[in-house]
Amino acid sequence: MAPRHSTGAGAEAELPEYAGHYRLESRLGSGGMGVVHLARGASGMRVAVKVVHAEFARDPEFRGRFRQEVAAARQVSGAFTAPVVDADPEAARPWMATLFIPGPTLSQEVKRNGPLEPAQVRRLMAGLAEALRDIHRVGVVHRDLKPGNVLLAEDGPKVIDFGISRPKDSELRTETGKLIGTPPFMAPEQFRRPREVGPAADVFALGSVIVHAATGRGPFDSDSPYVVAYQVVHDEPELAGVPESLAPLVRRCLAKEPEDRPTPDELMLALRSVAASYDTQAFIPAQRDGAEADGDGDGDGSAVPEEQAGPVAPKPLRWRGRRAVLAATASVLAVGGVVASVQWAGSGAGRGARPQAAPAVTAAGFDGWRSKPVAGVPGAPRCVLGAGRLLCTASGAVFALDPGKGSVVWRRTFAGARWSDPPVLAGGLLRLRDQNARLLALDPGTGRTRGERALSGDTGTRFVEDTLLTTRADGVVMGADSGSGKEKWRLPLPDGTRPRIDAFGSASVAYATVTSADGRSTRVTAFDPGSGAVRWSERMPGMLEPVGAEGGFVYFLDDDPAYGDARAVVRYAVRPSVTRRVPLLGPRADAQATVRDGVVYLLADGGGMDAVDPGAGKPLWHLETTVTRGSAPVADGRRVYFSAADGRLLAVDARRGTLAGQTRPRLGARADRLTAGLPQPVAAPGHVYAGAPDGSVFAVDTGDPAAW
Repeated sequence: MAPRHSTGAGAEAELPEYAGHYRLESRLGSGGMGVVHLARGASGMRVAVKVVHAEFARDPEFRGRFRQEVAAARQVSGAFTAPVVDADPEAARPWMATLFIPGPTLSQEVKRNGPLEPAQVRRLMAGLAEALRDIHRVGVVHRDLKPGNVLLAEDGPKVIDFGISRPKDSELRTETGKLIGTPPFMAPEQFRRPREVGPAADVFALGSVIVHAATGRGPFDSDSPYVVAYQVVHDEPELAGVPESLAPLVRRCLAKEPEDRPTPDELMLALRSVAASYDTQAFIPAQRDGAEADGDGDGDGSAVPEEQAGPVAPKPLRWRGRRAVLAATASVLAVGGVVASVQWAGSGAGRGARPQAAPAVTAAGFDGWRSKPVAGVPGAPRCVLGAGRLLCTASGAVFALDPGKGSVVWRRTFAGARWSDPPVLAGGLLRLRDQNARLLALDPGTGRTRGERALSGDTGTRFVEDTLLTTRADGVVMGADSGSGKEKWRLPLPDGTRPRIDAFGSASVAYATVTSADGRSTRVTAFDPGSGAVRWSERMPGMLEPVGAEGGFVYFLDDDPAYGDARAVVRYAVRPSVTRRVPLLGPRADAQATVRDGVVYLLADGGGMDAVDPGAGKPLWHLETTVTRGSAPVADGRRVYFSAADGRLLAVDARRGTLAGQTRPRLGARADRLTAGLPQPVAAPGHVYAGAPDGSVFAVDTGDPAAW
């Protein structure tokens, strides 16, 4: 069958006949970003090929995002996802081929035939849970799970179309302009803290999808996406019509706080107790005769025309109609994991934060070590080096290790505590904040409590040296003595909006940044954290995030207002006031950066690492690592270090941009659990410390990373 050509207003004049070695036989669907074709390879194998629209193929940023998708998509496999067969993101018209899977989307099925039967809903929920388990295991977060992205194949549901490549006008946006998903199926944190979105957001979406499958509507329903957004964040879900045996589990999935939701493995275990048989065979529900094909309108072309098919013998829960819907699958995976380290509201203790200065630990004779899981629970500890100790936090615990031997010096238990940020040494004490906005001060030598204070829920917090900086929603920054809590000064900022606060190096200067509503400019105010005196204030073009300060320069990432991807590195010279902008080689999603000796090193979603020298006005190198999700990087001059979601510590040669070495993975017993932000390694002279998902902390000698 010859490929079909577009007709009508705005259509592309000619569609390609081949994508690589695959002949495009017929168009299956079309959407905002491309056209999906049924195609065949030389062996006769049928595949679904997504070909990007010509207008987006000419957009370097869009092409860069598509390249990231392809790299991510190849890493996911499982019974409930559609595998990538082939792709060429560098072609004149970029394309990606996935295994062709016949079946309607859940959106189409519910639209045509109404809600699924309870037994079908149970099997759907179990299949989606297993799909998310496979996706999360490789460090990917879907971020856009919805009925239009779930295919109902005969052997179970298939999760498709992770949709990272979207036209800039295609989705609801946050106040900062970042595209975040489809409102009725988004989690509260996707509206409140889009850079902190982790695997639990997919579980929330799963709960919303199940409500849709069981009732034909979502748990939060309105014609306005902005009303839906409010309901998702503030209102309780409407579960009327959800099978009684599933309603409690669905309610857990729709919990407002990510940590209160079950993991995919926990869902699968709970569903086995709900239904003794976990059977996904003959999954497709019975169809009504004469159903018409129609697009679901919420994907990018997965809804397809119906084709005549022979009659099928009746079987339980099998499709018994005379027609077959052929749905193309385009498993475009958005690598959602690499998000900025979780920040206290407005603190900005984020992408470019350097470790606190600490007494040097000699590397002479250092062989490295690995502790046991001190806290006794899975999850990577976050650590800071200081006061002669490696001070770490984990879920429900705080502990100190000997940095030379790894032995436990002291350990404190705080039942149920979840720490909002990495530990900080300020004013000679270890400072912590828990999920209840409670500030704790511990003696770093003994672990004894030296102070405790409750904060308002509307207060952002950051410790800088001996000063506790807090921010308010009206743009006021306050400085208080870190020990007594007594307020020392107040600084009202002109924009009247809560700023992000950053401090680097010696922390003699702190930076408050506020981006305009349209994302086109950012006001940066430098001030003395001890007195609140303003050093300088500038409004600069771009959506800027500070990542470092050295030698009279401040360094920023300039983010795309639509996607939030980093697109350039900016260096601002304080005296004279001069800005230099160096474009990146392509968009970098959820980039985290550090600065060392005038070079900015950034690690992006999908594992791409860049080195940029603003002084020379050019990028130095780009490296594609083997990591899907990574921590903020840290550099020691010779190498750049970062942690991976599977517990590996990687070292990259800072001059050549080559992988110098990596440790083995340390996933632990709960490989299904992923955190929204990975702990940054701690660099010291001669060695590096890192926390692993199995709950351990380890140290390695930096002399020969190839031997790790």
